[in-house]
Amino acid sequence: MCGIYGYMLASAGDCVDLDPVSKSLKHRGPDGSGTFYDESAGVGLGHVRLSIIDLSDAGHQPMVSESRDFTLTYNGEIYNFREHRDKLKAQGVEFDGHCDTEVLLKLIEVHGCDVLPELNGMFGFAFYQKSTETITLVRDALGVKPLYYSINADGFFFSSEVSGLLEMGVKGEGADPVVVARYNTFLWNPGTELPSANIKKLGPGEAMIIKKGKVAKHWRWYQSPTLMPKASKMKVDAVVSETENQLRKAVHRQMVADVPVGAFLSGGLDSSAVVAFAKELSSDIRCFTIESPGDIEAGMVEDLPYARKVADHLDVPLDIVQIDPDSMVRDLENMVLQLEEPLADPASLNVMYICRAAREKNIKVLLSGSGGDDLFTGYRRHQAVDLDRYIQYIPSSIRIQLEKLSKYADQRRPIQRRLAKFLKGIGLNGDQRLVQYFHWIQRPDLERLFSSEFRDQVTRASLDQPMLDYISDMEDRSSINRILALEQRFFLTEHNLAYTDKMSMAESVEVRVPFLDSELINYAASIPPGLKQRGREGKWVLKKAMEAYLPHEVIYRPKAGFGAPLRRWICGDLRGAVLELLSEKSLRERGLFDPASVHKLIDDDYSGKIDASYTILSLMCTELWCRNFIDC
Repeated sequence: MCGIYGYMLASAGDCVDLDPVSKSLKHRGPDGSGTFYDESAGVGLGHVRLSIIDLSDAGHQPMVSESRDFTLTYNGEIYNFREHRDKLKAQGVEFDGHCDTEVLLKLIEVHGCDVLPELNGMFGFAFYQKSTETITLVRDALGVKPLYYSINADGFFFSSEVSGLLEMGVKGEGADPVVVARYNTFLWNPGTELPSANIKKLGPGEAMIIKKGKVAKHWRWYQSPTLMPKASKMKVDAVVSETENQLRKAVHRQMVADVPVGAFLSGGLDSSAVVAFAKELSSDIRCFTIESPGDIEAGMVEDLPYARKVADHLDVPLDIVQIDPDSMVRDLENMVLQLEEPLADPASLNVMYICRAAREKNIKVLLSGSGGDDLFTGYRRHQAVDLDRYIQYIPSSIRIQLEKLSKYADQRRPIQRRLAKFLKGIGLNGDQRLVQYFHWIQRPDLERLFSSEFRDQVTRASLDQPMLDYISDMEDRSSINRILALEQRFFLTEHNLAYTDKMSMAESVEVRVPFLDSELINYAASIPPGLKQRGREGKWVLKKAMEAYLPHEVIYRPKAGFGAPLRRWICGDLRGAVLELLSEKSLRERGLFDPASVHKLIDDDYSGKIDASYTILSLMCTELWCRNFIDC
């Protein structure tokens, strides 16, 4: 796992010093660095290396082909690189080392971008072809690894992190209120934009070709199987057996490394399943979990007892990372700086703390259970979606009245809070109803928070449009499969994977996600929705597949979030930060939000009239992002 960066200037014959970029991204690759320049073409490529496979200098990057025509800078892992290597060797291609970087470079030489759909892995890479004077950028199918870029009059710039762009001279522009509104609505942004309009992300499964500092071609090379027609009938026993087989192969495939491999173990089904199969290759795989600070909040389930139960059952060592509540509160402000996006979820801190503990044990690679809920269901909203088939029989006039009643729910009580969230948007139909389940704040409430200067822009914008467009041509009419398509493209990529990459790489640790193995994704997409969400039982087929390996009480435990007691923090330890970041002076100077409306929201939250803790955190993260990436 590494960090990549580079540029192509609009005018050839010049260069940009990449040494400052290398220093800013050193946490992504503390084991080495390198640069490549072709001043005659105005091209520069850089790389910082975290050595995982082939620790020798044979894996040094940027890597130049024997023909000198191709130069590659690559971040990630290709898990089926050995199969590709064998095929290339059969064609007479020779190799100097045994790293996947060399295999990727030679695959590009032989097959170009036609090989992309055959790569099973997580990656972001760029290669310069001297003969055509072009740079090609590529991001993996699900967007496990990030890749940011910016285009201006000077040329095209790219980096694994926004900080790399800033070191190359890119300046953040004023915050786009529509993009900010999307972050405030979802706590993440369903799209490739950042609040600063001149910085974007290459989308998952996308590639682009750069020539003379401009985009010559931009295309999607990956077609998600969730968008395609599915098999209608499958034998239940066969599906359960093949789910077990596919997950085992995915975990085993992703354990290839020349350094020790550990694992997250929350005590939930997904991470426990990964550890169960990882133990088959590494009997003493070291696992890590969090001991949540203080008392858990109402409606939450403590993970630690389940993590201990799984570790005892599988007989694997478990490191319990104890967190000081004061440190978590202090680190919230640094969280935005690391994430480089205003993602309002303190769960990202848990990833950082676990990765820090793993690195102290000299473990560079951790396996994660991320993605299980997005392939097989498991979120509470999937239960709600399954009920939607009955709601359509309720007259619209009654549904509208039920939605109005939702505002009277006591937000301090978890059951009423969830019921209110279910009822909000109950008057909507089809895909609009599905997207509604991702909202953390309702549209009228959000619009009131914006200043008069920006409210009209937000009101006119369709904040849900990227998600609606994505499934507009999807042939499968199953609500479960449609929301899983949204989970995989948006919630997983723009939220879970985004913060996992940033917070793990901040500690120089690579996190792998076996549930996102391409073969497993393809198989999961073929499973009938009724075998995923079965009534109130989410992940039914995966649970049945793991019954022979894990305790029943772990498999069928209540769903728990991998988070923090934010509701208590907002009213307690974080109150000073709330009042400073969202002070009338701060809000007026920023100009995005209306101070009176924001302060009413805060007062209503403190008094218990509503639960607006995540919206308040989102507003704080927005201000922190602006201070660090626009005001700098």
